Amino acid sequence: MARVPRSSLLLAGFLAASGVTHFAAPKPFDAIVPRVLPGSPRAWTRASGVVELALAAGLAVPRTRRRSAQATALFFVGVFPANVKMAYDWRTRPASARALAYGRLPLQVPLYLWARQAGRPTAG
Repeated sequence: MARVPRSSLLLAGFLAASGVTHFAAPKPFDAIVPRVLPGSPRAWTRASGVVELALAAGLAVPRTRRRSAQATALFFVGVFPANVKMAYDWRTRPASARALAYGRLPLQVPLYLWARQAGRPTAG
């Protein structure tokens, strides 16, 4: 059996934890779903949680890691509008809360790059 690179496993763990959190504590995720999306915010929160769990599973399996890593990178691009909404909505909160919301925006870049790297054959 092929060895799963540590970087891929760490990213899978990150996604799995986030996916579980979407179900265990959905309200914060509901609040950042862009209003322009059809349907209820809770449906989007659940769908996002399912996608994160599926991506995590795909990253852990050598046969599906490359495609899952590509999908994960696209996922990080796709959820960026939610982070923008959070930063906008939190613009009047205390400085520490604003720093958290604003900090999520540039964090998407290393997450995207991590996902791209996790799909390479030499990813470690």
